Amino acid sequence: MRLRSADGIGLHAEVTGAAEAPVTVVLAHGWTLDSRCWEPVADSLAGLGSPARIVRYDHRGHGRSDTADPSTLTIEQLADDLAAVIAQVAPAGPLVLGGHSMGGMTAMALAERHPELVRERLAGVALVATASGGLADATFGLSPVALEVFRRGERRMYASRGWDTRRALSTHPWLLGPGMRWLLLGSDADRRAVRLTTQVVAECRPSTVSGFRPTLEAHERDAALAAFAQLPVEIMVGSKDRLTPPSFARRIREGLPGASLTVFPEAGHMLPVERVAGVSARLHALSRTAAATHMAGEPPSRQDLA
Repeated sequence: MRLRSADGIGLHAEVTGAAEAPVTVVLAHGWTLDSRCWEPVADSLAGLGSPARIVRYDHRGHGRSDTADPSTLTIEQLADDLAAVIAQVAPAGPLVLGGHSMGGMTAMALAERHPELVRERLAGVALVATASGGLADATFGLSPVALEVFRRGERRMYASRGWDTRRALSTHPWLLGPGMRWLLLGSDADRRAVRLTTQVVAECRPSTVSGFRPTLEAHERDAALAAFAQLPVEIMVGSKDRLTPPSFARRIREGLPGASLTVFPEAGHMLPVERVAGVSARLHALSRTAAATHMAGEPPSRQDLA
């Protein structure tokens, strides 16, 4: 399905489930990834008999969505894009948002920029391997010296000749495998998780990688979490996540003390492909609660989920 952002950017979306479903689950992916990373969870939800319609979409500059002016590669713009996706595919009824990594940050920015949408429509939130701030100080588990070498190499890569004009990070995904396993995946990730993660990252546009870097470091949205305070919220993180480690999840929990926090042992950053059953079970519970309260004509709450 082809959608259109407010500023005219084409956005690719995948929609499954009946249009008359009582609730819509919208899944937003992370930086350098695309909607394929949510596919295992979407399939699992269908297998669980979810009452929801499932929407997965590619952020601007990612996957099959259009490239965009570098000035628009911001989390704020992604929140506006999310609002546009919702308006076009789910203009009415309760919503459950599932945001992985930058997708979770997009959900927080949605609360900032579209508070009426969140207030009137949102029935549950899953914040998966994400952060409410502090990314500028992330260490990836490296020593100060190793971190500086990593950062220097990153800056050199972004400034290299032809970086912005290349269509993909690599035409040989297997070359990225070792690096992806170290940075994004836990030690027990299965072959499908490794293959999907490596393929998706390899196909990412280099301009997207560097273009979104500044907005990630500027992301500070602890205050935005208040918009979710009365809703059922599931916070999930892998114990071996190098990008958004458990300390980031605990920071979110401090802002949402009534939320449920799950730490998946030995999992990395890619929970939607590493811990499919666990992530889908929690989204299924959120969607069932949203559907039940909608049918009863009552606003959703944390007590409903419990």
